[in-house]
Amino acid sequence: TLARQRGAFPLAWRLLGLAAELGERGGDIVVRGYSLAGLAETGRIQGDYEAVARLHEQLLAEARKRGEARHTVWALEGIAQIHRNRGSYDTAFAMFEEAAEIAAGADDRRGHAWALRGLADIVSVRDRDTERALGLLSEAEESCRAMTLSSALAYNHKMRGNVLYRAGRYAEARDLYEQALAEFRAMSEPRGEALSRLGLAKSLARLGRDRTETAAELAELARTLERIGLRHAREMVARAQDELGVGGTAEAVR
Repeated sequence: TLARQRGAFPLAWRLLGLAAELGERGGDIVVRGYSLAGLAETGRIQGDYEAVARLHEQLLAEARKRGEARHTVWALEGIAQIHRNRGSYDTAFAMFEEAAEIAAGADDRRGHAWALRGLADIVSVRDRDTERALGLLSEAEESCRAMTLSSALAYNHKMRGNVLYRAGRYAEARDLYEQALAEFRAMSEPRGEALSRLGLAKSLARLGRDRTETAAELAELARTLERIGLRHAREMVARAQDELGVGGTAEAVR
């Protein structure tokens, strides 16, 4: 898990695979379950949805069968995120909504905060309801601060930046991306750092930054994401290059 958070995805895959194997060999379903969940989350974060979507569904079925609320919430949120990234907003919203309800009933404040963040994202991109999205993020932030969830709080701030950017409030978005970037750098979290850099670059471009500087930063960010192995985030950079007119998709993924 620490390897994944540091962006060392091959190492994370190897260690989690070993843990799952040892858990199964030792008949420890908890170890096996957590290890398989770690593998599924690692693949999802990298954007390898085809490889891990079925594993998410399997883990969700097992969690429901055993009545494990926290595992159910985790699996629902993972599957919802895959649907959201594929553009199936209604399906994703329904799953995030169910996850939020289960998490609230089980006093899973971490899971509830992540579910609210997911709902805010969809409310922003699908419904264009900026104020409702910001309200959901404010509610989630209360739990993040109460439990000192540094990573979740940083992702909350990054998502707030996304919501403001979509609303055309670029100066406010810039400030949130800068805040999130500093938070991710403080905890050495490369994925969050890269996503915050992307949002910040887009906001600065909208605020009049020189096109050459924007093009250079996005090209460098694309190379960084290629090296880390974050497929979905790399595609986001390609779309940003097209959106801002500073480079094509082929350049971004090369």
